[in-house]
Amino acid sequence: MIGRRLVNGSETAGIAADDRGLQYGDGLFETMAATGGRIPRLPLHLARLEDGCRRLKFPMPPASLIEDECERVLEGMGTATVKLTITRGPGPRGYRPTADPSVTRIVVSSAARPRGDALEPAVLRICDTRMGLNPLLAGLKHLNRLEQVMACSEWDDPGIDEGLMLSSDGRLVCATAANVFLVEDGRLVTPAIRDCGVAGVMRQVVLAAAADIGLPVVVEDVQPDRLATADELFFTNAVVGIRPVQELVGVRRWAAGEITRKLMDCTA
Repeated sequence: MIGRRLVNGSETAGIAADDRGLQYGDGLFETMAATGGRIPRLPLHLARLEDGCRRLKFPMPPASLIEDECERVLEGMGTATVKLTITRGPGPRGYRPTADPSVTRIVVSSAARPRGDALEPAVLRICDTRMGLNPLLAGLKHLNRLEQVMACSEWDDPGIDEGLMLSSDGRLVCATAANVFLVEDGRLVTPAIRDCGVAGVMRQVVLAAAADIGLPVVVEDVQPDRLATADELFFTNAVVGIRPVQELVGVRRWAAGEITRKLMDCTA
């Protein structure tokens, strides 16, 4: 259920037809969990958004303005999700951006599904769609999500919750809408985000929590054959937090893992 929509602070559902976010995917977004009208990890989202604006070379709207608009769309809502989209704004035809962009802000709230449902152990598959390599954009949550769209179109089985995506050269990168973690011999392992994929806010939270509890952490290239021998597997995003994996179709099944549960407890 959609709650409220704001476009540049006004309650409207439309944006300009020549907006570069629509025309070229020229923008960024954040999807954020909210409780009781608040987004607990908003500072982390704003920090990533600021880095993305810097890398795409257009100005970030004032953080205070974004915070105010997030509060407005959350009025009267309990547990909710907020999607914040920032584009370079309207512009002339052609790829070359203008020197003085008029940035567009889109803030949308929606009711979140019960958290208990999201934390049920998940069933995953490996997607056929591969991720192209582009270090310039690696880590950013930019608006070009066609790889994820194509990956998610590969299955219609309601029993599958997520798909794992590999890079074009065959490395494990992430899930379609999440980062992925393996537990191997008491160590936490997650793929390096160096030439494709999104560096998620919850990934950052989990890495910090693991360091706080003294859990060895390895961030490196991961070949998919390691999934078959991992002791535990889970994925993360800002909306569900940590979700354990019970099965990777055609590879193996897992029981509930002690390290996954510990990280769930200390990041809840």
